[in-house]
Amino acid sequence: MSKLGNLGARLHRGEVSYDFVGNRKIWYGISILITITAIVGLAVRGLNMGIEFQGGAVFTTPKTSVSVAQAEEFAEGASGHDAIVQELGNGSLRIQIAGIDTERSDRIKDALAEDMNVDAERINAELVGPSWGDQIANKAWQGLGIFLILVVIYLAIAFEWRMAIAAFVALIHDITITVGIYALVGFEVTPGTVIGLLTILGYSLYDTVVVFDSLKEQTKDITKQTRWTYSDIANRSINSTLVRSINTTVVALLPVAGLLFIGGGVLGAGMLNDISLSLFVGLAAGAYSSIFIATPLVADLKELEPQMKALKKRVLAKRAQAAAKGEPLDAEGDDESFADGPEDAAPAVVGPRSRGRGRPSGKRP
Repeated sequence: MSKLGNLGARLHRGEVSYDFVGNRKIWYGISILITITAIVGLAVRGLNMGIEFQGGAVFTTPKTSVSVAQAEEFAEGASGHDAIVQELGNGSLRIQIAGIDTERSDRIKDALAEDMNVDAERINAELVGPSWGDQIANKAWQGLGIFLILVVIYLAIAFEWRMAIAAFVALIHDITITVGIYALVGFEVTPGTVIGLLTILGYSLYDTVVVFDSLKEQTKDITKQTRWTYSDIANRSINSTLVRSINTTVVALLPVAGLLFIGGGVLGAGMLNDISLSLFVGLAAGAYSSIFIATPLVADLKELEPQMKALKKRVLAKRAQAAAKGEPLDAEGDDESFADGPEDAAPAVVGPRSRGRGRPSGKRP
């Protein structure tokens, strides 16, 4: 942990860095590939919608020695429909059958009681209408739309519209990947899934906003110097917050992984599977998009501005001139008005940072 802390301090000071922004085409390509895979999975396999969205019945049996496979066979034989059977932590079974009404539910309950050799009165049957699921879906879409609108407005006011667009793209990226993975693995979509999807939106934005805040601070008066381009400083912002992003993501993923692999897998709690998978995938995708998608996209959008194009041209010309003379890249003096800002930003390369100008100790007077 001390090594990780030292690495974080060195990244923050700019002594070492990785060129995230310079390699953005690689990250864009990876994201496009993952997103296309998710969309294809969604189109081919579709989502496994729970009975809350289709309507049907849920039967909960008492503790029994009947296996999940046997119970599934009994339920499908009694109903004529596909059945989803989950073993709960106390040894009981949860049997879901979509598309049945009250009359058929009673007959299926009696048939299950006979096949499983349990008392019919001890089997709990719950009917769910599809209209309730439609209401949940509509409310979820409304909530998602309102959230995205508010996020774009806030980021446009607090930062700028380019950052708002980049954050919006990152959010859509995270949601698409999460929904696509649900389709690929075949997990059932329940109200818990919807809750998980809405929850990850805030987590997805957290790291993005942290990087944006650092970037906004470091790019004040950027055009008054000729040492760094906007992409250089964007890369510095990612590196300075990298270890913090990793730490917060790992800390958030650990309890979610406990829900997914222990609560859902070992204890057999079905609802935990639904919400924990969406949280786990969404948190991981959100951390990835804040580093590899959102900030590089902001740099691309900013460098379309005429003044940023002119700055990049001046910086590259100065570097070419210094290289021709065999001088260090910072040999010429920078504008003092920029000295307290991005002077501390390291170039987008791995290696030691140059010392202070004209000060052998590297310290300011």
